[in-house]
Amino acid sequence: MCQKNTLQLLRNIWLQRVKSGQGFDQKIYQKVKIVAGGEGTCEVEFQVEDEHTNPAGLLHGGFSACLVDSVSTLALLTHPRQVPGVSVNLNMTYLNAAKIGDHILVKAATDKVGKNLAFLNVQIINKQSGAILAQGSHTKYIV
Repeated sequence: MCQKNTLQLLRNIWLQRVKSGQGFDQKIYQKVKIVAGGEGTCEVEFQVEDEHTNPAGLLHGGFSACLVDSVSTLALLTHPRQVPGVSVNLNMTYLNAAKIGDHILVKAATDKVGKNLAFLNVQIINKQSGAILAQGSHTKYIV
């Protein structure tokens, strides 16, 4: 599949998720835009807004974990096996904070796809400073 078609497929999947989402998905993902994808990768961008923050006004750790889950799954869909799988393990490491107005880049990559397990990694980056805000690893069971 050519990269342009892959990117459009990812955008269609994301749009469907946002449109059909019940509350949570619809609200938090609405302003997240897919900017790249293909060959086991996916990148999204967004600006931190109130709905993405915790009571301290910083990027919510739970939202970051949701991003790792969702964006790595999209990356896996661009791998030649093209299977979404189901989560077996998701691990987060939080390194820095982001505040309302910060521009964020989320980069997901497929490290390995085996017979029944896929291993993915994700970085959440502040686009202005280049600081890594969080790193996530995601293991998925696939058939």
